[in-house]
Amino acid sequence: MNLRGETFHKVDIAVTRWMSANGLMLLRLSIGIIFFWFGFLKFFEGLSPAEDIAVRTIKTMTFGILSDEVILYGLATWEVLIGIGLIFKIFMRETLLLLYLQMLGTFMPIFLFPGEVFHLFPISFTLEGQYIVKNIVLLSAGIVLGATVRGGRLVTEVSQSEK
Repeated sequence: MNLRGETFHKVDIAVTRWMSANGLMLLRLSIGIIFFWFGFLKFFEGLSPAEDIAVRTIKTMTFGILSDEVILYGLATWEVLIGIGLIFKIFMRETLLLLYLQMLGTFMPIFLFPGEVFHLFPISFTLEGQYIVKNIVLLSAGIVLGATVRGGRLVTEVSQSEK
């Protein structure tokens, strides 16, 4: 291996080890911050861009028995609790259950209000549709984090030269 190749290889191993050691924590914190932040905005009327569609979705799903205020403050509290649980790594099973249930709700507008989610079904999303579909990443992150609640972790590969 030439000098450039050896240097790259050593740096690659160091970077990969750092990612392995820190990736899950950074994922947990970043998703936690997103949930906390977006949830906190819902406590203040008009600050959350998802407020209207979220309220209408939950109102439709609950057959109108909940007031807009109960829906909005309930959802805000739910999301803030998810954020706190992830940020502080507490009650992870319960926190992730709340995350998964919340994700089910976030995808419901696709079925309940397709005209507001798609410009051209099924290929072109509105801004609200893009806001909803990006939650696939949050759901996937929750699944990865869920794989760690019983001790699962990332493992750094061991190269042949290190054995």
